[in-house]
Amino acid sequence: MMSNAILMALVPVFFVLLLGYAAGRFHIVDNLHVDALNALVMDFALPASLFAATASASRHEMIDQVPLCVALGVTMLLLYVAWYFAARRFSSVSRSDASLQALTIGFPNLAGVGLPIVASVVGPAGTVPVAVALATGSILISPLTLIVAEMEAVKARGAEMSGRQVVMAVWRAVTKPVVLAPALGILLSLSDLNLDALAHACLALIGNAAAGVALFLTGAILSAQSFRLDWRIVVATIASNIVRPLLAVTVIHVVPIAPDTAKTAVLLAAVPSGFFGILFAVNYRLDSATVGSMVIASTGFSVVTLAVAIAMLFPN
Repeated sequence: MMSNAILMALVPVFFVLLLGYAAGRFHIVDNLHVDALNALVMDFALPASLFAATASASRHEMIDQVPLCVALGVTMLLLYVAWYFAARRFSSVSRSDASLQALTIGFPNLAGVGLPIVASVVGPAGTVPVAVALATGSILISPLTLIVAEMEAVKARGAEMSGRQVVMAVWRAVTKPVVLAPALGILLSLSDLNLDALAHACLALIGNAAAGVALFLTGAILSAQSFRLDWRIVVATIASNIVRPLLAVTVIHVVPIAPDTAKTAVLLAAVPSGFFGILFAVNYRLDSATVGSMVIASTGFSVVTLAVAIAMLFPN
């Protein structure tokens, strides 16, 4: 069962990544101008998926996920901050690139890998925890990256950062659909208002495309750049696949959390690096080669680390 769960989750991920890579490499898709596909994922499909998943949960279900939200939120934030300052100190990269790397390492690929893994191991009940974990990362650390990118974009235009421009940069970041949608979905769930079945069906139709299109787009973007294997990629892979789940275990010892929820939280923390950093890099015309290499290495190594995590957490 364990090997089957990993194969069922990772093989489709690599298949879609390679499909996008091949489409870009053979110029079936323009891998240098992917703004339209990026907008489809980040402004429509993924926000719709996050809103539908969070808004459909009952108030009781959402409250039950608070410990998981806190545990994963603290884990992602600590790793994000640590990598950001380490990248600035030891790699001399820009603030924007450091924030993209930190987002890639701190925020696991919950949509593409986390959902099928948890569904295979935990069952259908794992959908809500994955959605809440996705919402946590989207609301907590994605805006930090967007704020840094927005502020650096203003400086790149040769303008001085006034207080008003800082406020506008923050506003543009927190009102992005990928940030706003899960926040509104959680508020709707906590208000105990049920999402209309027709509305859910409409959102699910576009939202179901989010993970697949995002992985395809990631592959297309990666086809336009070479894979880099240097010390940063190696350290980033260790941070994503080993340090993150171990950090989650440490945080769980502080946060009161039920044993089953704790296992799910650690499993989600063990999921490889996510693709948000790549998509944000494309949107802001930043270095996507480094974060792309981080995603490839982390995903490949996760065949081993996820197997170990599942064997330890769910031995039966």
